Amino acid sequence: MSRFHIGLRVDAFRDVLAFTGRHWSWQPARLAIIMIAMFACTLADVLTPLYTGRLVDAVANGAATEAVAWLAAFSMLIGLALGAIVMRHVAFICIIDLTLKMLCDISSDAFDRVQRFSTDWHANNFAGSTVRQITRGMGALDLLNNTILVALFPSLIMLIGSAVLLGWHWPMMGLIIACGSLAYVGLTITLSLGYIAPSASLANSWDSRLGGALADAISCNAVVKGFATEQWENERLATVIAKWRRRMRRSWVRGAINGTTQGVTLLALRVAVICYALLLCSRRQATAGDIALALTFVLQGYLRDVGMHVRNVQRSVNDMEELVYIQSQPLDIADCPEAKQIRITKGRIDSKNVHFHYGNDGLPLYRDFSVSIKAGERVGLVGPSGSGKTTFVKLIQRLYDVNGGRIQIDEQNISKVTQASLRSQIAIVQQECLFHRSLAENIAYGQPGASQAEIEEAAKLASAHEFIARLPKGYGTLVGERGVKLSGCSASGWRSRVPSLRTRRS
Repeated sequence: MSRFHIGLRVDAFRDVLAFTGRHWSWQPARLAIIMIAMFACTLADVLTPLYTGRLVDAVANGAATEAVAWLAAFSMLIGLALGAIVMRHVAFICIIDLTLKMLCDISSDAFDRVQRFSTDWHANNFAGSTVRQITRGMGALDLLNNTILVALFPSLIMLIGSAVLLGWHWPMMGLIIACGSLAYVGLTITLSLGYIAPSASLANSWDSRLGGALADAISCNAVVKGFATEQWENERLATVIAKWRRRMRRSWVRGAINGTTQGVTLLALRVAVICYALLLCSRRQATAGDIALALTFVLQGYLRDVGMHVRNVQRSVNDMEELVYIQSQPLDIADCPEAKQIRITKGRIDSKNVHFHYGNDGLPLYRDFSVSIKAGERVGLVGPSGSGKTTFVKLIQRLYDVNGGRIQIDEQNISKVTQASLRSQIAIVQQECLFHRSLAENIAYGQPGASQAEIEEAAKLASAHEFIARLPKGYGTLVGERGVKLSGCSASGWRSRVPSLRTRRS
């Protein structure tokens, strides 16, 4: 089981880091400046212990001849500190722009993709969960960028540089630090991948479920009130919260155990370095400055920071994996490569030997279904609930693809034309869902950029102008989500009387 979990988390790390790397590659100049600036300020940190040791030696000796050495070491320390501050500031400014550009691109791409997922996909996913997955992933990207570029990368450089610097003075000291650092980092990565990540991933899935349950209940509040089921909804949500709490606690406890294990390992390495430095001093193989050099490295906490940075990367990957999964999912209904713009002149609709079933449902809704609707003909679809009336309209819009046969409009197979051109020619009056925008924006939704005169003309043709004019803000009235703020009629009833401008045009 552990091998499975580790393999699964490695896949998640690979996918998320590859996704992040692609977005980095779109801003090569900013990325290069960040890397160079962080390398320069980290190099200053690597050299700081060396000149600290020289300063200690100069002060310890106390001879007048050491004044020049004292001043040179002090000047270098100040210069290195100022250089590090400037370089770090440059890196921070660049990473702000890098991250904001990535967040804008990723949020736009995610929204664009979710908008184009099939009706079936939206029917099987909570809107609240989807929003939570995207927003959590965006927050994690900010942490991931900061961790890798301005924290983990410099820490690794510092560890390598310090091991080389100390190994140059005392080969055994360099070997102790190199082997200890590799063991510490290896332990941190193994615990993150195989112990923490699986529980964190499960906790995130329940976090998404919690968001979905909240959004589901809140969006249907009118129904809840109508049936007086507030208490039942509270109990239902309490069940979800209890499971979410258990998953989150397990993830956080594992994180605490991981931190304690890292602390013990780090303490052992520090003891080994300090003891060896004291041994060298007792043998007169190291000066007070040399001891200061070793202690400065040990007390700087870079190894501890590496452990923290690895945990942050693991947490960011867990938080981003659902967002990356959304981006990687294929579109259920996509335009074929040779899709053309549909050209409708008359509007004849032909359904020829259509077979259709929902998802993996083996029972077909339509079997060898054929019908022809002439141009200009008015047709009413009659039948019991679930007989496929609404589905037939959705198939014409190509919100679902048929499993067999074809649907034609003016002898053009709708699966061979672009979805945008097809749906732009179809006017439909929704039974639900007004946007929480002004009445004017809702009426003009089918024709963006419509003038106020055109909007009012459409309302007059639908006998709704007088009703709208009596509202305090007229066409500027906000209707609320799903039109709940409309007074005197339901959103669906009002919508049936005020079609979009596309309806009027058609």
